[in-house]
Amino acid sequence: MHAQERFTKATKDTIADKEYRQKMGLVLDNLASNQQKGTMVFSNLALAKQRAAYTKWKVAENLDKYLLDFEGSVIRKGGKVIWANDAQNALTEIDAIIKRTQATKIVKSRSELSHEIGLVQHLRKMSVKVAETGFGDYLIDLMGEKPFHSVLPALNQSATAVGAILNKKIKSSLDANQEEIASDIRAEIRNSFFEADIGITGANFLIADSGMVAITENEGNERLSFAFAKTHIILASIDKVLPSISDLELFFSLFSTHALGQQLATYNTVTGPSLKDEKEGPSEFIVILIDNGRSNLLATQDQRQALSCIKCGACSNVCPVFKIVGGHANYQSYGSGPIGQIVAPLQQGFQEFQYLGNLSTICGKCTDVCPVNIDLHNHLLRNRHENLVQGFEKTGEKLAWYTWKKFMLSRKTMNRPASIKNFTFRQFYKNDWGESREFPKIAEKSFNQLWREKNGLK
Repeated sequence: MHAQERFTKATKDTIADKEYRQKMGLVLDNLASNQQKGTMVFSNLALAKQRAAYTKWKVAENLDKYLLDFEGSVIRKGGKVIWANDAQNALTEIDAIIKRTQATKIVKSRSELSHEIGLVQHLRKMSVKVAETGFGDYLIDLMGEKPFHSVLPALNQSATAVGAILNKKIKSSLDANQEEIASDIRAEIRNSFFEADIGITGANFLIADSGMVAITENEGNERLSFAFAKTHIILASIDKVLPSISDLELFFSLFSTHALGQQLATYNTVTGPSLKDEKEGPSEFIVILIDNGRSNLLATQDQRQALSCIKCGACSNVCPVFKIVGGHANYQSYGSGPIGQIVAPLQQGFQEFQYLGNLSTICGKCTDVCPVNIDLHNHLLRNRHENLVQGFEKTGEKLAWYTWKKFMLSRKTMNRPASIKNFTFRQFYKNDWGESREFPKIAEKSFNQLWREKNGLK
């Protein structure tokens, strides 16, 4: 089944569920409100965003240099960098590390990239014990779901559903509040940290000049994921690089304020290979740099800017389409929201994912809120144009737009009776409009007819 067909099937019930739309709209509006309040800590937000955008632009334009600088810095400190061209390549390298270290237990913290490459499912097929330690990832793992939001993966799950699954899996009380639920989950996963042979984390930023990895979080589980393990594996996409550790102050602040409205996240860690005289921490520090289609994005002159994304999720929070559709699983791609709609066709293939460019009202809210000034809504338009250039527009769609154009340019046709126009509209768009939405009714008279009547013209 084509990705667009899966998308239509997956979102049919979601779009028709009025209660769900209202609930998610309220939740996302609250996140957007918190973000707006959080950014008030900046004396000049526009300048901060401009500085961040310039830094990320500089990295994208010289990505090969900064990646090699990062690799050299890590190696000089005793760490290791592995380059993975795609998901399978990354999984093969992880398998090799597990085999070499004879690891049997792994803890994994929150990482969007791990979902992108299908890490947990792969390891469990290999009979390796893997414990999810991020609360959101832990919940969706129990539920057999996929991440909904880039920052809050279990955002769409109801308190009732969460309580029921935790009661079934770890005997948590059905009446437990949020604090009690968090405490129950901590108690359940606590021993996994101490028993793990390998700790796998993501990375918010990679520091080129020092070979360090920066992680920002609110739970403390990422830090614990590698604190007791013998081997620390960092999964990082090639677009995570920053030139210098001095850039972190700006990017940590922008991420925290735009993700959850915090001035700064609770835990901010900068880590790297252990020094020779250090007795604590992992003895192995391995960074797996994953491309997985990002070079395709880098090869474009215009949409390359999308690699500047810091995964704060702010664009999704304000997107009217995401409020209705929502979720990585529904979009059928690695990511979701405006940034996911831009990246997926370029990263995963236009022919399969070209439909994502049309899932937008082009209202520009995503562009306004982006902390690194990505021109999101115009990139969506560029993707639509690229879809036409590559010839992926369907014949039926071409015919529909050709007919629409002829219709709109003909005064005689425009002034036909409303019943004929309404019938024609239904025939063309009945499949795309869906069964749950009422067709808009075209006015009985056109503006031209009303104007002529008002001025006494025939």
